[in-house]
Amino acid sequence: MEASSLLRRRRVTFDSPGTHPNPIEDTENLKEYIKSKASQLRQETYHGIALTTVTVMAFFITFYKIWYPAQVVFDEVHFGKFAGFYLKRSYFFDVHPPLAKLMIAGAGYLLDYDGHYNFDKIGESYIENDVPYIGLRALPAMLNVFSASFMYSIMKQSGYSVVTCTLVAGMYILDNSLVAQHRLILLDSMLIFYMLGTIYAYIRFHKQRHRAFSMGWWSWLILSGVMMAMTLSVKMVGLFIVATVGVSVLVDLWGLLDLQRGLSMGQFMKHFLARAFALIIIPAAIYTFWFYIHFVILDHSGPGDAMMSPLFQSTLKSSPLLMKTLDIHYYDSISIMHKDTSAYLHSHNLTYPLRYPDGRISSQGQQVTGIKAPNENSYWRIKPTKEIAADTKIPVRHGDVIQLEHIGTGTNLLTHNVASTHMPTNQEVRTVPLGERNEETLFVVYLSEHESGNVWQTHRKPFRLLHKSTAVAIWTHQKPLPDWGLGHQEVNGNKKNSESSNYWIADEILGLNATEINSKKKGELGHLPFWRKFAELQLKMLSHNSRLTKPHPYQTYPYQWPLMLRGISYWTNTATKEQIYMTGNVAGWWLSITCVFFFAGLLILDALAKRRNYEPILSAVHHRLTQSGGFFFLTFALHYFPFYIMGRTLFLHHYLPAVTASYLLLGTVFQYIFVDGIDLPISSCGSISKHKKETFITARPSFKSYIAAIIIITMQLSVFIFLSPITYGTQGLTSEEVTRHKVLKSWDLAFENK
Repeated sequence: MEASSLLRRRRVTFDSPGTHPNPIEDTENLKEYIKSKASQLRQETYHGIALTTVTVMAFFITFYKIWYPAQVVFDEVHFGKFAGFYLKRSYFFDVHPPLAKLMIAGAGYLLDYDGHYNFDKIGESYIENDVPYIGLRALPAMLNVFSASFMYSIMKQSGYSVVTCTLVAGMYILDNSLVAQHRLILLDSMLIFYMLGTIYAYIRFHKQRHRAFSMGWWSWLILSGVMMAMTLSVKMVGLFIVATVGVSVLVDLWGLLDLQRGLSMGQFMKHFLARAFALIIIPAAIYTFWFYIHFVILDHSGPGDAMMSPLFQSTLKSSPLLMKTLDIHYYDSISIMHKDTSAYLHSHNLTYPLRYPDGRISSQGQQVTGIKAPNENSYWRIKPTKEIAADTKIPVRHGDVIQLEHIGTGTNLLTHNVASTHMPTNQEVRTVPLGERNEETLFVVYLSEHESGNVWQTHRKPFRLLHKSTAVAIWTHQKPLPDWGLGHQEVNGNKKNSESSNYWIADEILGLNATEINSKKKGELGHLPFWRKFAELQLKMLSHNSRLTKPHPYQTYPYQWPLMLRGISYWTNTATKEQIYMTGNVAGWWLSITCVFFFAGLLILDALAKRRNYEPILSAVHHRLTQSGGFFFLTFALHYFPFYIMGRTLFLHHYLPAVTASYLLLGTVFQYIFVDGIDLPISSCGSISKHKKETFITARPSFKSYIAAIIIITMQLSVFIFLSPITYGTQGLTSEEVTRHKVLKSWDLAFENK
């Protein structure tokens, strides 16, 4: 293989000063140009045939018996339900952004589905519940077909040969995990489709780098930002593709900053601002837009109400909170519930003991505790600290100073500088007889969301009670008091008065039926600006996602994924011994992770060789290896390694974006080992003369490359067929057959011999 065959060659003729070019005179140059154009057209024809073939193959493999099973499978129980909530306009909460669920709901709307079915549990019949499940499954399945086309097109646009492009697309199509995951009513098909769309668009943008600020340059740059935003709008792990593009852009800008590139600082800033606009501002706007649609559609009360703040809930139509909300006035007697623990502020005739086991001394005052079930000792009268007649209806407002009288014992709430029972750093809370120690019985009412209305209300306005003298906040926690406190929760004065756990809710006004009162008048919906709703939901999504740590029978860890040590049981049918077990194609997964390590090792060896002034890889091949392969390696790394630092429960399907990227890198390694040369030119030219002629060089797959590709794809196909009964769930297996299908002993298939 000659070095010249691997280098980019462009034959150029320019106008000589004062002469007119005549291409016919340069016969040799013209023949070479015509020959290269013919080669290019022939190559495009081969690519077209191969792309059509893999797309058709992807369609049949993905849609094969998509109607089976006609039952709820795995997380269809969640995402089918969420689509139904959209169609019923009932507010729900989910840790993922809304785009993919909106797409499923849109498919349901087009199928005249009204969301009547609740997807209660895995295994329930779709047919009996009249659900157009085939149409709903067709959406992610079709996107998987498009993803296969993207896999081929990404490799083609990166300059790889037809055999390499076909191999990469074939590996993707014949991956059991991708087929199992992407033919169900789940989100991962949308995630990978938009991820691959981002990669494709960014590669097309990078190819326009010699035509900066041209129409094509702008189009692909903006489309990169759009597809990136769509990926993030499906799942929060879309941040990984944002990071991938972000790192690539920083490397690109670092190169542009080089003085030898000849750009002035003004020109550099144009490049910087263009990328900031297309890859930050536009994606942020698109991501925000889908939440705006989310809030517009979900304008009725639903199962997600409880996750949101009372003010948020008050903006929803038919909200139970609105029916329970009443303004609170002076001299009203209310029950007070702690927002975090749902314990009610309570008192009784029992007192604190004189001495605690650690030797500390209490005030021996009347106990104030927290109880889960309110009773007659859980009501407190609100008394003003200024002259207000008892027969007037004056509402209590944010910032008012009040006294709370315990109705059952006729004593006032008080906190003072005495250590609490369980927490010596916090203050004891007790009650004192009326008229005693008045200055220590004064509390300031601090309302949450008081900017939207400063009148204290039941349910709708959480509040903090801050002691006027010592500035501590009334607080409770789950640790129970000893027997002398009847096992109630301790209530104390928290010196960290700004903590969110200090909030309470006024639950009920004694003697008033809120539902009866509100049913006689038209309740006004609360108002919360979109940006407040958006910010609240983002914080709830992030915090709830981080708390998904409950153990699961099929949870796995990142180190287990590349070796496919364990899958996930999606569905079983005990009567027919059928099952869907989501597992990767071990041939492809093991080979692709091997290529990841091979590529990393190759780069390390290349770096070491360069330190000894040795160039083991020819320049054009080296450029392709580091630029294209490096981008795929970065994509894999940023979609895999971050999971090691995540605290939430993880599953095998979290690895699917990374394994998709590893197939792209497999293509890079395959081309480097087996294919002579690369398709040139890859990038579009800059400003050139209209008489310029380009010579196109085509990679030359050798006989060994075809043999290698056939062997690899045959391995992938063989494993795919072998695992297909547990991928499609369409063939019942005996216990002996199930055991034979356990590629690894660590797989926990159903119905196997124990």
